[in-house]
Amino acid sequence: MSTVPSHPARAWWIGVIAGMASYIDAAATVSSGIALVLYQIAFGLDALQFGVLSAALTFGVAIGAITGGRLGDRFGRRSVFLITMLMIVAGSALLVFSTSFVPLLVAILLVGLGTGADLPVSLATIAEAATDANRGKLIGFSQILWYGGILVTTGLSTLVGGMGQLSGQILFAHVGVVALIVLVLRAGIPESSVWRAAHTEQISLTSTPSASSSGIRQIFTDRRYFVPFLGLLIFYTLVNLSANTSGQFGTYVAVYVVGISVQLNSLISLLSLPAGILLGLWFMRIVDGRYRMAYYVFGSIASTVGLAVPAIFGFSLTTLILVYVGAAIGGSFAFEAIMKVWTQESFPTLLRASAQGTIIAVARLVAAGVAIITPTLLGAAQVMYGALAVLTAVGYLAAWFTFRRRNVNVFDIEAKQAATATEG
Repeated sequence: MSTVPSHPARAWWIGVIAGMASYIDAAATVSSGIALVLYQIAFGLDALQFGVLSAALTFGVAIGAITGGRLGDRFGRRSVFLITMLMIVAGSALLVFSTSFVPLLVAILLVGLGTGADLPVSLATIAEAATDANRGKLIGFSQILWYGGILVTTGLSTLVGGMGQLSGQILFAHVGVVALIVLVLRAGIPESSVWRAAHTEQISLTSTPSASSSGIRQIFTDRRYFVPFLGLLIFYTLVNLSANTSGQFGTYVAVYVVGISVQLNSLISLLSLPAGILLGLWFMRIVDGRYRMAYYVFGSIASTVGLAVPAIFGFSLTTLILVYVGAAIGGSFAFEAIMKVWTQESFPTLLRASAQGTIIAVARLVAAGVAIITPTLLGAAQVMYGALAVLTAVGYLAAWFTFRRRNVNVFDIEAKQAATATEG
């Protein structure tokens, strides 16, 4: 819908402030991976407690995404994205000052629930603040902020990593301070006018797509929404498996399978971040144009080939670098950013956050389950990467078959319906 807001600068302001959800998601994930190791040493946590705390963030994000998305569709974007920031601030503060397992668990669940609930609602806010000319760019910029969260947290951990428990406290404090700043800035963002219009239509029983399509069951009973929902669910869940494996177990593979040092792998990872940011900026340039699908196919092939190379030729420094290269290209043009764009365009206003929250939740839960057995599977690393390449290819094909000829944009449909209703 092209009616909000009237000035492009306002849309970008909302895009940045709402898009900070992605920054916080990345910062919280990276921080917990580093800080919990330091806390385990400082507080004497046993292996089971460490495992539970490590899984709690992913579990919290999944539950938060599915519940926050639905709440955002029912009660509005603004109230949910303010409450979620409060949860992250409170959880981060508790993570800074906790010294035992139970409060740490409560705290990390709070951060996970808040982060997960914020993601679909914030993305819906961005999409509804944009126009057809810049919606993809604004959503794509959230991926740049996601890279920013990784980059800043990694840099911060490099500076303070030798301070023991204090290092973990600083990392969690960074998440809390950023969330507090975002909370203050979001207080000045009004409720989405697109959501308000759809909510008003629903109350007045106006039979428009945005108003009538409000029950979550509508996704599963209406083919217009079930087909893109299923395509996106398969795509994001399967492709996320390889992304999650690289994120959680990339260092493990580099050290124990390839045989290089942690320092060298960290250097390669750090070099890949600027490359990812540059490719993400290029994605913003092309996503609202006619070459979107061509770049998607290019990214899909690059990512799949990157995974297949070590499966076929074995693991070495060269094949590991090719995995990183493929992941950078695929991650920019054929992963989360394009999933977010397609999701915003495929579902009506009062289903938009619910659909995306469900997709995120399922993908995170499946990844968390697979992560439990990944260390065992890496005993046959070539076989595992071959399986990841196949699953990733299936995920890419699911989205390609779903969207290759799909020109439906729900924002345009809702705008036409609103114009017709006004004329009537």
